Amino acid sequence: MLTLSRLAARSLWNRRTTALLTLLSIAVSVTLLLGVERVRTQAKLSFANTLSGTDLIIGARTGQVQLLLYSVFRLGNATNNIRWESYERIRDLQSVRWTVPLSLGDSHRGYRVLGTSTDYFTHYQYAGDHTLRFAQGKPFAGTFDAVLGAEVASKLNYQIGDEIIVAHGAGQTSFVRHDTMPFTVTGILARTGTPVDRTVHVSLEGIEAIHLGWEGGAPPRVQLGVEDVAQADLQPQAITAMLVGLTGKFQVFQVQRWVNEYRGEPLMAIMPGVALQELWGLMGVAEKALVVIAAFVVVAGLLGMLTMILSSLNERRRELAILRAVGARPLQILGLMLSEAGILSLLGALAGLLLFHLVLAVAEPFALEYYSLQLQWQPLTLYEWRLLGAVVAAGVLIGLWPSWRAYRLSLADGMTIRV
Repeated sequence: MLTLSRLAARSLWNRRTTALLTLLSIAVSVTLLLGVERVRTQAKLSFANTLSGTDLIIGARTGQVQLLLYSVFRLGNATNNIRWESYERIRDLQSVRWTVPLSLGDSHRGYRVLGTSTDYFTHYQYAGDHTLRFAQGKPFAGTFDAVLGAEVASKLNYQIGDEIIVAHGAGQTSFVRHDTMPFTVTGILARTGTPVDRTVHVSLEGIEAIHLGWEGGAPPRVQLGVEDVAQADLQPQAITAMLVGLTGKFQVFQVQRWVNEYRGEPLMAIMPGVALQELWGLMGVAEKALVVIAAFVVVAGLLGMLTMILSSLNERRRELAILRAVGARPLQILGLMLSEAGILSLLGALAGLLLFHLVLAVAEPFALEYYSLQLQWQPLTLYEWRLLGAVVAAGVLIGLWPSWRAYRLSLADGMTIRV
């Protein structure tokens, strides 16, 4: 007599159309489950990799998540600025090794414009110890030079030497454009998978130049041009935030306390890692919701398998009775039905694993291009293998019900012809 697994395989082959559809539903469910888990972990990793090598972020006193969002992720707006005198005092502290000033508030066609110094290209790090690299060109040197992030250049089709117009405000649409002072693209950064890709970088002097004559956030009555900048004092008066690197890790709390107690103006110093953990904690509800939805999809796929086995049970009563007649014991019938459920679950999980990697390979460039999310290929983690094992085990457990019903079918009931 054929082994139960071979017999179960042949039985499924005889019902291959229904079995294939069931297998496909399980495969799609597994793909979604693994996809949600991979996106969740990669998104968390991308958040953590956005900024590294920076000991403190300093800005106007506010919530640490808000400070992190507008200074690093270019989301939201600052409640206030930092006076340049305060920036210089912090920069000159003995424990401070380097500083990078950040000035936000303008945009270009929906992308944030960041005013900074050339130290930004030296000290900004992401994903561990990765530094910014230039795909084309070089850092800004003149007042009206601009360096574009990779996404800005590719989406807007800019090349070295092109001119761009900066607009006042951070929205998609702005009614105040600095038309008389265009910037020239001198460099394009290599892709990083961070908000740097979606940023236009200019010098602090450039930010001051385009706001010459502004008072209280209102533009001057007569627009100034590039020729008016030559004689102007472009010393920054204020910045939005600053990145700080210290001489040692032991100085972090000391400098943080000094900044938080600074009497010149209300300032706040945060540690990027701590703020990132708080930010991710705020997103925990959405994260759990995605996992729950994926789990329900898997349950729906397994219920489809249960429905298929149950619906075929009445049609297979004669088949099961014949097996009993040739010597199959009730426990063997139970094993046969469980084997079918196990085979469907196992093949569905393996097919889902293959489909997951195919989808990952196709989606990787699109996720990086449109969402700056790096979906790098990597072997399944122990947790993901456990998820696959749980799907197979759940499939076998779900198969217990129809198996038990088949176990209880009597030989006489199976051979009885119903009219």
